[in-house]
Formats: sequence, C-alpha cells, structure tokens
Amino acid sequence: MSRVYNFSAGPAVLPEAVLKEAAAEMLDYRGTGMSVMEMSHRSKAYDDIIKAAESDLRDLLHIPDNYRVLFLQGGASQQFAMVPMNLMKNRAADYIITGQWAKKAYQEAGMYGQANAIASSEDRTFSYIPDCSDLPVSENADYVYICENNTIYGTKFWTLPDTKGKDLVADQSSCFLSEPVDVAKYGLIFAGAQKNVGPAGTVIVIAREDLIREDVLEGTPAMLRYKTHADAGSLYNTPPTYGIYICGKVFKWLKEMGGLEEMKKRNEKKAKLLYDFLDQSRLFKGTVEKKDRSLMNVPFITGDEALDALFVKESKAAGLENLKGHRTVGGMRASIYNAMPMEGVEKLVAFMDDFEKKRG
Repeated sequence: MSRVYNFSAGPAVLPEAVLKEAAAEMLDYRGTGMSVMEMSHRSKAYDDIIKAAESDLRDLLHIPDNYRVLFLQGGASQQFAMVPMNLMKNRAADYIITGQWAKKAYQEAGMYGQANAIASSEDRTFSYIPDCSDLPVSENADYVYICENNTIYGTKFWTLPDTKGKDLVADQSSCFLSEPVDVAKYGLIFAGAQKNVGPAGTVIVIAREDLIREDVLEGTPAMLRYKTHADAGSLYNTPPTYGIYICGKVFKWLKEMGGLEEMKKRNEKKAKLLYDFLDQSRLFKGTVEKKDRSLMNVPFITGDEALDALFVKESKAAGLENLKGHRTVGGMRASIYNAMPMEGVEKLVAFMDDFEKKRG
C-alpha cells in the first residue's frame, strides 16, 4: 500500500525520512540489541538521545541560556492546569480567547485563581484575531495567555499582543518549529508534539528559569511542578521515551532541511498555493480573515453540507486523507505542517479544481 497525503490536524504527518530511520532502528537501536521502546530511560544510550534532542532544539530556536527545556507527558491539555498551578503567584491571569483550546485553558485556570478574558473573537466563530495592541491587562495578572495558532479555526497571531510588561505564555502546539521564534519575548512556550514534531503524548515546555519556582500553588502535585522536572532533567519519572526519540529525529531533520528560516519559506509557499486557489474559487471559500490566516491549518467550505461531505468522501478515495473539518466549524480543513510535501498541496489543489469543474 502506498502512503497517502495525510492532512490530519493531529496526530499528523511526520517526515518520511524520520519514519524510515526509526523503522530501521526498531529492533536494534545502534547496536544495543533492543528498541528504544524497550530501553531504560536511565541507560547511557537513552541519556544520549534526550540530551541530543534538547541540544538540537536549542540550536533550532536559538533558546537563551536562561530558559529550560522540559519534555513532559499529558499533552498540551495538561498544561492548561500546570501553567496556573506554577505561575499564578498572585492568583490572577489574563487570557485572550481565540478558539476552543484557549477557551478550555481559560476555564481551567479559573479553578486556581482569577482568570480574566481580556479579548475574544468568539463573536464571529473565532474567524479572526482580535486587536491586541492596547489590551486591558490586569494590574495583578501573573501572565497573559494566548493560543498562538488555532488548529480548529485556522487563525494565527502574526503580531504578539502588548502584554504591558506581563509574561507572555503561548500554546504553540500547531505552529511549533514552523518558523523562527524569538523565545525571549515569552515567559513560557508549550507545544503538544503530535501536530508538527512527533507522536501524541509528548509535550515540550520552554520556560524562563525564574518562572520555575518552589512557591507554586499549595496542593500542586510533584508531577505537575515544573521544578520537579527541571531539577531531574526531564527524567523525574519514566518520560515518553519513544516520543522524545522521534522528536529528536525531527529536530535533526529540520536542521538538515535548512532550519526554521527555510521551513518558513516552504510553509509560506505551500499555504500561498492553497489560499490563492481558495481566493479565486467559485465553489470553495476560506473561513478566516485574510490578515489572520494560519500557514498550518486551512479551513474551507462550499456552503453546502452535502457537497462538503461528498468532497471529503471523494478526496479520501483519491488518497487525500483527513480533510473533514472540525465539528464546530464543519466543511473541510487541510493541515499542511512542516512534513507535508509541496506535492501533497499540489495534488489537493488539483483535486479541488477538478471537483469544482464537475460540480461548481
């Protein structure tokens, strides 16, 4: 069976070169006589794997020395609780609500302190990013929180909000490593791996050292304290060893491809091809304001639910998988992460053009 073009929002497409390399090492990782899945996380072989992964990630993002990198479990959703548990010193934080995941994080934070929704785009089904140039940032807020790229709705913060001196916390799950990032502009970044980096279950946290504190909220379990994991080098307990191993291979692949500057160029080219088609199409329509369009997630509709369903069915038969939109938006969604080749987007656009000519 040949591989399909997988447009899933997550778990998502991984680089074929990474998968082939992992397959070759499945039974015997570099002479150890065992798979990484069978290997002790305390072994020398695994210590080399996790240290190389962190080193390559630091190189890719030019992470400053005063930031720690943590490989954790629980996915991005566990960070909805870990962030306020660890950072809500004043029991207050401000949230910008631009989609379902930011809204869930905001609701979770409300369990631990005062969560303030200081901007939202829910009034138009999260189809845009609100103006964040002069936000009513709370005087006692410990941080301002954003979901930087909204997987479901296809929007992206192209300008970071003015936090008026407060630490910026960003969920970058669906745009992580898709472009260069100035890490120093953030207090904390986290990203679930299953969209652009590796297998589901692993989450990467990049946190400024002064935010990794002893004085977290009372009752915070040891496993939910950043300091616990920072002090143990992400090896406090058995980490998601195979997930980190794959992430490390993706980091090396990104470096071989030319780094994040090159990936941004590639991603812009792929997105332009798809958005240009949508903008001239008589049948298909994008659902996001142009200025806020994501390079990673592209939702679109025909305006006819039956036609949308037919498109999803026929596209699957053509080897274009997982194009059905999220249930809260409907229609279709193409997630075109780093590992989606240009050929996949070209095939999608050609299929859309043919579908339109037949039924438009």
